[in-house]
Amino acid sequence: MKSALCIAILSLSVCLPAHAYEVETGAVLICDTQKQVERFVELFDGNQQIAIRAVNSEESKPNACAIVDVSYVQGPKLDMARSRSHAFQIIPIVVVGISTANGYEPVKPAFFFTPIEVKEFAV
Repeated sequence: MKSALCIAILSLSVCLPAHAYEVETGAVLICDTQKQVERFVELFDGNQQIAIRAVNSEESKPNACAIVDVSYVQGPKLDMARSRSHAFQIIPIVVVGISTANGYEPVKPAFFFTPIEVKEFAV
C-alpha cells in the first residue's frame, strides 16, 4: 500500500508542471500510515508522548509513530482530523535526511505522514 501510494504521487509529479519544493528541517512527528496519524489525533489531548505510545501499542510496533529530527519535503494536504480540542491537517512527507552529530545527512527517501496542528475559530 505504501509503495503504491509513493508510485502514484511520483507519477503525478512527473505529469504535473514543475514546482520547487522546499526542504524543511527539524523535529517532526511521523507515522507509517495515514490511519495511524488519524488515531494519534483521536488520542491526543495535549501530550504527544502518551498518544504516540498508545498508537504504537495498538499497532504492536514500537516505531509506528515517532518524533524524529529530519529534513523532509511536505506533500499536499490529504485530510483534516480533529480531537475534542485540537485540529490537524494530515500531510504526507518524504524524509530525505536525518540529523547527526555532523549535521543533516542524506538518506534514501522514505514516505511518511504527519499531523500539522491548525487553529480553528468559531464563526
